[in-house]
Amino acid sequence: MTPRHPLTPGRACTASAALALILASAAAGSPVSAAGGEGGDVPPGTVVYRATAQFTTAGRARDLLLHPDSKKLYVGSDDLPETAEANESGLHVLEPADGKVRSTVGQAPGPTGTLGRRAVRQLVAPLPGDGAVFVYPLRGIGTAKDGDAAAAGAWVAGGTVTDAAPGPTSSTVLVAQGSVLSEVDIATAAVRRTLTLEGGERFAHDRARGTVWFTDFGNRRMYRVDLASFTVAATVELPAGESSAGFTEVDPETGAVWVGLDTSVVVHDAAGKPIGTVKGGTVKGGAGTDMPRAAGFDAATHEAFVVWQDTGDTSQPGSDGDGALTVHRTRDLGEAAGPVVLPGNHAQSGSAAVAVQPGGATLFVSDPAAGRITRLERSTSPRITRGPEDRTVAAGAEVSLTAQAEGTPAPTVVWQVSTDAGRTWRAVPGATSATYSFTAAAADNGRRYRAEFANDAGVSRTAPATLTVTAADTTTGGGGTAPTTGGTAGGTTGGSGGPAASTGTDGTAATAGGTGSSGASSGGSAGGSAGGASGATVGGGTGATPAGGALASTGTAVASLAGGALVLTAAGWVLVRRTRPRRTTG
Repeated sequence: MTPRHPLTPGRACTASAALALILASAAAGSPVSAAGGEGGDVPPGTVVYRATAQFTTAGRARDLLLHPDSKKLYVGSDDLPETAEANESGLHVLEPADGKVRSTVGQAPGPTGTLGRRAVRQLVAPLPGDGAVFVYPLRGIGTAKDGDAAAAGAWVAGGTVTDAAPGPTSSTVLVAQGSVLSEVDIATAAVRRTLTLEGGERFAHDRARGTVWFTDFGNRRMYRVDLASFTVAATVELPAGESSAGFTEVDPETGAVWVGLDTSVVVHDAAGKPIGTVKGGTVKGGAGTDMPRAAGFDAATHEAFVVWQDTGDTSQPGSDGDGALTVHRTRDLGEAAGPVVLPGNHAQSGSAAVAVQPGGATLFVSDPAAGRITRLERSTSPRITRGPEDRTVAAGAEVSLTAQAEGTPAPTVVWQVSTDAGRTWRAVPGATSATYSFTAAAADNGRRYRAEFANDAGVSRTAPATLTVTAADTTTGGGGTAPTTGGTAGGTTGGSGGPAASTGTDGTAATAGGTGSSGASSGGSAGGSAGGASGATVGGGTGATPAGGALASTGTAVASLAGGALVLTAAGWVLVRRTRPRRTTG
């Protein structure tokens, strides 16, 4: 049995209340769609990222790579000084869901080929199927996969490797040794081509367009290198500043180059034309002193993920020790999600790194100072896809209201009711499903109902639906068949009826009459009187056949009804306007 509305008081109803309900139902229109919402704490579809886990199983993480085939999380790490009992340097392979270590490759060849414990400073590219190409100090190019006892590796001749990227072929990598750019064979570290620039040490490779963007932070410029000819094709000036080096990354989808510079990111298109500037450090409303230190891109969402680190120097104005993650649309640089505070993430122990899962649902950010990796997941605030509709029902009828919303994670729902035309709302106890059903009571008339959906990203509410409750249908318990001229009107409620009078052709009163049935519902004798009343023709001539029944339980003959009657069935009683009987003469 469907329960009553939990906020509905008793069902007592007076005749005046019944009349009011009848008038209200007459004024009610047809159901109106309430699809859509009336708001919440954030706009529907708002995207936020939240930290869902922290991994401290991979030492001082310096770089991250989510393998596109095996889906494993590769971490290049240094040793943490505070863990004297263990050396965490090496290549760690983690389960992305919980940070559990699958394996660690800690051994790699030195310059003479001797294996030793090596830190991994940069992850360059994934190997087919599983594994990674990486850079280890000072000039090592290594490869390893999950479960290997040791890495394979070779040493590049020349200076310390300062940056690396996938090469133009699967068997080579590009490396920077200060301002020297070289294409190097992965297996042997043999240099195939080399180019010396005026300055710089960081670069990004746009494989789709055959271009390398080499950043000279000291001279505030970029060099566009054509890989086919391995020559400088153009020079692009960067904004003047303090020459604080951040990162150089290329958006694979658009070819735009993003350069972390001082406390902002400057963006140029694939041809080197300035597009705009991204500012950070506004998570707490400040002017922004955090430094951009890493960026990742997702082609499916057309978004860039920028990691900002605090300087870690509390003597500097604005330094609070916390970093931030910001998410931007790559096509107009606008904010695609609210910024996320990264507590304690500062640059004193090395630059942070970011790895983005394809589709942007999950990402990972390293914190070298704290020796941890933060897993963040995307949440989208509820968007109403279906709202409850206005309803008009009779008292005692079942009411079902339905609402739906989409969001990530799937939102929960709570139904709310307002008894003051929407000025205030309160939750309906136990109403936490998409469909809310209850039995309508007279006291529910005019109440408004809405569904509130919530998840980690925010709250959204449907537009309210109004419930109109009409009087209960009593035709099966409050009166009999409607009388017809000369017919029988048998009352189903009320006491026994007496004979009804009619006038025959000779003017004498007829005695034939029906008997009203015993009444069992409200109204008692009054209901029986109405049900057993007869209609009579007054005057000479041929008289109509009398209607059976009586007006009262006394059985006294009475005259016919000459006036109309107003029947209020919802209250269970009848008002009848009666006329004085007229005498007839023969």
